[in-house]
Amino acid sequence: MAGETVITVIGNLVDDPELEFTPSGHAVAKFRVASTPRTFDRQTNEWKDDESLFLTCSVWRQTAENVAASLARGTRVIVQGRLKQRSYEDREGVKRTVYELDVEEVGPSLRNATAAVTKANGRQSSTSNSYGQQAQGDPWATNNTAGRYGNEPQF
Repeated sequence: MAGETVITVIGNLVDDPELEFTPSGHAVAKFRVASTPRTFDRQTNEWKDDESLFLTCSVWRQTAENVAASLARGTRVIVQGRLKQRSYEDREGVKRTVYELDVEEVGPSLRNATAAVTKANGRQSSTSNSYGQQAQGDPWATNNTAGRYGNEPQF
């Protein structure tokens, strides 16, 4: 939609994602990301942490289930989504404003880690290449022993 604020945040998960289901059966996972900017102080020759940003994130449907199954507290993540502002009144009657992120994309940061990616849907596809040969299965699947068209080398 026009006018939405789309941002990307890189940080660490503060808690394990919490997976819940709406009454209509849709999955939603909520998690918090802490992003702490670091700057190098040339006078002391040290890295210094600035104030952390804590952002509550929500992700829906299959992605929510994938997040809950894949990510855990402390994982460094890259999160992209729409920034939302919500105002409410707390129990003492004080007006509060919070910022939340409706997540579109999320994944582990590979800066200081490795990850093994597994496709969540187990459906096998069957497509034809430009030579009319039938290509079975998913060409990007990790357990695919033949190449996409059955003749190229595996790396």
